[in-house]
Amino acid sequence: MTLRKESVGKMIVGKWDTKTVVGVAIGAALYGVLMNYGGIRVFTNTSLTTAMIIDVIVGALFGPLPAALMAFCGNVIADLIGGWGFWFDWSVGNGVLAFFVGLLPLYGARIDEGVFTTKHAVIYAITVIVGNLVAFGAVTPLLTYLWYSNELTITWSQCLSAFASNASVQIIVGIPLLFLLASRNARSTNLSKED
Repeated sequence: MTLRKESVGKMIVGKWDTKTVVGVAIGAALYGVLMNYGGIRVFTNTSLTTAMIIDVIVGALFGPLPAALMAFCGNVIADLIGGWGFWFDWSVGNGVLAFFVGLLPLYGARIDEGVFTTKHAVIYAITVIVGNLVAFGAVTPLLTYLWYSNELTITWSQCLSAFASNASVQIIVGIPLLFLLASRNARSTNLSKED
């Protein structure tokens, strides 16, 4: 079996079909619920949450743009469920983070084709750290300041907590999950390491 070749643009946008739309919708709903009920509070409105696993699954199966859309919508759903009002600065930040998580095919990881190696795991971990830094070190604080004109002391503390907790879940749980998904898909496609 040969691996498919795609342009960078197609890898970023992902293949939009019924499966992708359903995956993004279900992912957003799960993300919203898990942001509220699937975590341990580590700081004001910031949790060590299992919702970050949904970033990994949707990013691995559908790509960066579907993952970003899922996380953005999922954060909006979480805000509605939690009764906090709309915090689009955090929704955009979580979307940016999920985009980075979903970049797997750009460095050769093809979870749907059973391809995820130790090299991919290392690149994935670095990408997750960079994504968290961009999302919560730049995007969220900047949008908080621009949209809400808030004093940023609390936001920086929340962002630091989000960075540490999100990266922990996405790396410690995400890497074994990606190996498991790739292994399952390799068996279902009869792809071996020699291929």
